[in-house]
Amino acid sequence: MSRAWGANGVPALAAGARPDEVRRHNRAALLRRLHVAGPCTRATLASELGLNRSTIKAVVDGLAESGVVTEAVPAQRTGAGRPSLMVIPDPEAAAVLAVDVRVDQVALAMVGIGGQILGRHSWNLHRRTRTPGEVITHISESAQLLADEVALPAQGVGVSVPGVVRRDDGWVHEAPNLGWRDVAVGARLGAVLKVPVQVANDAELGALAEHVRGNARELTDIVYISAERGVGGGVISGGAPLRGARGYVGELGHIPIRPGGRPCYCGSRGCWETEVGEAALCRALGLPETSTRGVIVAELRSLAADPMPGPLDEYVEWLVAGLVGVVNMMAPEMVVLGDLYTALPDAVVDHVRRQVRERSLVSRATGGTRIETSPLGRDAKLVGAAELAFEPVLGAV
Repeated sequence: MSRAWGANGVPALAAGARPDEVRRHNRAALLRRLHVAGPCTRATLASELGLNRSTIKAVVDGLAESGVVTEAVPAQRTGAGRPSLMVIPDPEAAAVLAVDVRVDQVALAMVGIGGQILGRHSWNLHRRTRTPGEVITHISESAQLLADEVALPAQGVGVSVPGVVRRDDGWVHEAPNLGWRDVAVGARLGAVLKVPVQVANDAELGALAEHVRGNARELTDIVYISAERGVGGGVISGGAPLRGARGYVGELGHIPIRPGGRPCYCGSRGCWETEVGEAALCRALGLPETSTRGVIVAELRSLAADPMPGPLDEYVEWLVAGLVGVVNMMAPEMVVLGDLYTALPDAVVDHVRRQVRERSLVSRATGGTRIETSPLGRDAKLVGAAELAFEPVLGAV
């Protein structure tokens, strides 16, 4: 059956769909609305989903009988008369495991419907514990401990990896900052955990998180730029992730930006990553390139009261140059700066906003692409991994 994408990321049904398919579709659409936007009344559901009241009643009643939702009077009443009941999803009706594999740490969270984090676990990575086998084994063991702790099984798993990931099957072609190459993360974890496992590039999942639960919830075209050891990008275009052929998209850090610049591990020279990645930020701050994240953030905070210009002048110039190119190419409504960029002083971010507006033809023509730092902080990719795992789960609850 052919499908097109409809509201809230739920596939729209083609003409001639069978009644049972229509019921499943309506159920998934309603549950996704509650998952993403939270509790609301039946009348609101009918209006937003374009369904009649009798259909909404049947779907809500069915979900209530299954224990997926409840209905209750809102805690805060407005206006006179009897208040409408709110349809409230039960976070524990379905849970997924979110995994964020970082260069220095692995974070896990069991996440319930509505995005509620039910439990967490994390551990630090070192060179000898960063091998694929060690990480996959530790994830599987920690997943079981976390499931026991929250007394819920995971119905799906989403994994964020800082590398080039084939979205079809979770094959990590290359994750250079982890030292990984050609690792079947999806298949290996799926074989151990016995549930569907989806794997994606970390910046792609950062973009998904911002689109669903961050600053860009009302927007359809955004770019998320992250900086940890490397620099990556995730793109939401027309309300859906832009993934490219086989999912290999988002390597914005490897756009050549400085002719004759520093050599990059990718084989080129002067990549954007070599000018605005973590090592470049350390150099700008006068810190050793091996400095920990905590040291870098502390140094940035010490600059918070300093106006531009300052020690970050050249670094910011290369950041702006790359952002101008990204805005001119993709014309997003918003660029979200994540990871280490969230620690940049406000004066620096304001300077970046002004420069991108002044120097980008597209930004001037469209009234100005917004430049914002992520409110999700270091949890962005964990949140995105949970949303990735929920995509098939919500249709099966």
